[in-house]
Amino acid sequence: MASREGAIGRAQEFFDQGGFRDRLAELVAIPSTSQEARHEPALAEYLDRGLGAWLARLGFESTRNANPREGFGPILTAHRMEDPERPTVLLYGHGDTVAGLDAQWSEGLSPWTLTHREDRWYGRGTADNKGQHALNLAALEAVLAERGGKLGFNVKLVIETAEERGSLGLRDFVAANREALAADVLIASDGPRVVPELPTIATGTRGTFHFDLMVALRQGGVHSGHWGGLTRDPAVLLAHALTAIMDRDGKLLVRDWLPQGGEGLPDSVRTVLKGCPVGGGGGAASIDEGWGEPGFTAAEKIYGWNSFIVLAMESGVPANPVNAVAPWARAHCQIRYTVDSDPMQFEPALRRHLDAHGLQAVAIEKAAIRMPASRTDPAHPWVQWAQASMEKSLGKRVQVIPNSSGGLPGDVFVDHLGLPLVWVPHSYNGCKQHGPDEHLLVAPAREGIAAFAGLWWDLGEAETPADGTYPK
Repeated sequence: MASREGAIGRAQEFFDQGGFRDRLAELVAIPSTSQEARHEPALAEYLDRGLGAWLARLGFESTRNANPREGFGPILTAHRMEDPERPTVLLYGHGDTVAGLDAQWSEGLSPWTLTHREDRWYGRGTADNKGQHALNLAALEAVLAERGGKLGFNVKLVIETAEERGSLGLRDFVAANREALAADVLIASDGPRVVPELPTIATGTRGTFHFDLMVALRQGGVHSGHWGGLTRDPAVLLAHALTAIMDRDGKLLVRDWLPQGGEGLPDSVRTVLKGCPVGGGGGAASIDEGWGEPGFTAAEKIYGWNSFIVLAMESGVPANPVNAVAPWARAHCQIRYTVDSDPMQFEPALRRHLDAHGLQAVAIEKAAIRMPASRTDPAHPWVQWAQASMEKSLGKRVQVIPNSSGGLPGDVFVDHLGLPLVWVPHSYNGCKQHGPDEHLLVAPAREGIAAFAGLWWDLGEAETPADGTYPK
């Protein structure tokens, strides 16, 4: 007799016997990076050969659509409709990856070959994002098999291939296809857990706002002996601008940039983050005590607050310095922000702040939102339902966070489809997803396929938020 336990058992057996590893190896072998023009044909290949036949076996009708933005990768849509009266879930993922960086991987590893070492599967896309959406589809396949070819609910799918280029075109595409993509909830996977061993649900993501600080004083460099000490140095002015923005301990000094105008964390955010751990990343990064907003926990800093980062900075010719006062200095900067902030105020607030510090010579250029922030209330019924389902399947606590620390295009699905967001990450923050040696940890992946088998099973049962019977 079909059962929830049977569905989870099928998913775990597929995983343990190597079926999922082999499936993921096939997907990784397609070099579908959107950041290298020579691999552009692989974007369509991933959607057609990598996913197309698999989705057909699962009963989906799928279409590869041109991206509304010329020069950006195609978008796959698919649907499997059983009963319009039953809940409809929208799945999202991206089949594109960052550049392979082939020459930078450790000896014996290659970006386009899945390699199993100890507790890790190495390969480009294992964590970001092929492995994550493949786990969810494999779990769906297990539930279909357990229920004899039925799910008891409806599924729609969007797989884009321009996420690593800012998801350009996705917003236009979803807006133009809002009726075809209508659903009750988005349940998808990307990003990291809070720590590798703790299953996590994120109800949104921080946004990204970019700008340049530019100090341009003259047409060319001037002799450092003749002019040093007499003429202004753009690099020094730029350094003062940066220290006016953030102090030596990482506290943001432009308080108008902060959530709720710097008045503190929203109560709902502070409550859900109480006791939330952060860590397990490994590698060169560390959580530096005393860095960031004073009095905040690490979780509050990256899941509930805003951060400022200098992504690049240049003055003169660092590779070949000459004895000259440089003509200009530039820093490319980023703000990671939550929905509790107003990004339209970032540039004018910074201008006021710099002027108040006598830094009128520092210009702000190319200021713009790269990816908007998004969030569903952590107390939303769909979030509570997903958390309860996962805890039942895994027999352990599931941490809910108001938004993940990175960025995803959740705002697109909120703005145009009105969907609550349930992001269930299967990776961790040490997965090296944008560098060499990207990998997926085997143990969290196994938990992920079990958790999603339980989620898919429960969606086919009664008492879901879609019919108003959850919570009871």
